[in-house]
Amino acid sequence: MTQSSKFSTSIVCAVFAFALFAPVAMAKKPSQTIEATITQMEKDSVKADLANDSSWISNNMADNYTAGNSWGAWSTKAEMLKDAADSANNRTNSREISDITVRVYGKDVAVSTYRESYDSLIHGEHRTRKIITTNTWVNQNGTWKLAASHSSQADQKIGD
Repeated sequence: MTQSSKFSTSIVCAVFAFALFAPVAMAKKPSQTIEATITQMEKDSVKADLANDSSWISNNMADNYTAGNSWGAWSTKAEMLKDAADSANNRTNSREISDITVRVYGKDVAVSTYRESYDSLIHGEHRTRKIITTNTWVNQNGTWKLAASHSSQADQKIGD
């Protein structure tokens, strides 16, 4: 084998190895993809609330979804859909979330946490609050669904 053909063979092998292994080396970990998906879903929920778009609830909450609200009540998906249909008594005037963190547990469970401030009309009562929220997400047949939420008032002083 000549020096030139050895060099050509080396180049071909190097290109082949790069083509074979580069996608594996550059691929994101599954948890990074899940984190990005859940983070986007949290942001999309804010947009939907501000637009009074109940399709986000229909499409992204598990059928047996339960929320523990910052005012000490439980809510289900069905109740939230009913409330969303009554925009005269239920609407979001402003809502901002920050400090979103997503923790991934295997391929089918993720937990997101964040801070939130909102100004809303809820069951005809005006509420402006700062809260902290924990959401539990489950992968149901390849689709991420919000299974449970819990929020606590963050600006409440001890003794209130």
